[in-house]
Amino acid sequence: MPSAADGTRGGAKIMFEVYREGGYDRRFRVVYFTELNDHNRGHELDRCLAGESFLSGYLAETSRKEARAVIGGALKRLNDGDPLTPQGLAAELEPHLA
Repeated sequence: MPSAADGTRGGAKIMFEVYREGGYDRRFRVVYFTELNDHNRGHELDRCLAGESFLSGYLAETSRKEARAVIGGALKRLNDGDPLTPQGLAAELEPHLA
């Protein structure tokens, strides 16, 4: 599984994974593990585990909004069929990684 960061930088962080759904739809999605609650944890983890990992890592809490915008834009591009590699997305996220 490609990783954008190993979580060794200091400060609060948010663990995430960008994945491609298994099954018919095959859309790219993201899950922010550290923001799941008891109500949605099982469902979101099952969806993620049933898919293909694209990129995972840790986002710095201090730039959470900016990182989410980068990931949201990347998901749109990926789901529209634009070519983007895990390394390309990791490079875009570099300023926001923990």
